[in-house]
Amino acid sequence: MNNFTHWNEEGRPKMVDISAKEVTTRIAIARSTITLSDTVYEAIQQGGIKKGDPTQVAQIAGIMGAKKTADIIPMCHPIMLQGTDFQFDYEQAEHGYELHIQATVKCSGKTGVEMEALTAVSIAALTFYDMCKAVDKTMVIKETYLVEKTGGKSGTFVHK
Repeated sequence: MNNFTHWNEEGRPKMVDISAKEVTTRIAIARSTITLSDTVYEAIQQGGIKKGDPTQVAQIAGIMGAKKTADIIPMCHPIMLQGTDFQFDYEQAEHGYELHIQATVKCSGKTGVEMEALTAVSIAALTFYDMCKAVDKTMVIKETYLVEKTGGKSGTFVHK
């Protein structure tokens, strides 16, 4: 009668039991993009963001977000992360710039780190916005998606 993996026999939510799963190395890469005006880009390049370097603060916030994923996504298991790293790449766009934020999250465990990587880039993008909003509030956080994941029963996934 109950075909949902995250619901118990009484039809109530549950965290899936992963105790019988194999420990494997798991890596997830996620990306988020934020558009910004020439004004924001130039302020960053000239050190004119009064709160400080927005990418450094965004990276710290993203790492913290990855570590706290199980606290904010109800069915995520707490995971002992063994590495989280970021790349920030500016690209000139038709109007202004795009900042591509990419996070790579790693662990050896029984469940994947996709949600941790997605949370990391989401929190980093929100923090970047917060750091720069005094200069220009027209920034737009665009697509956020899983780029790639390896490890675990389902194997490798690469976004095409």
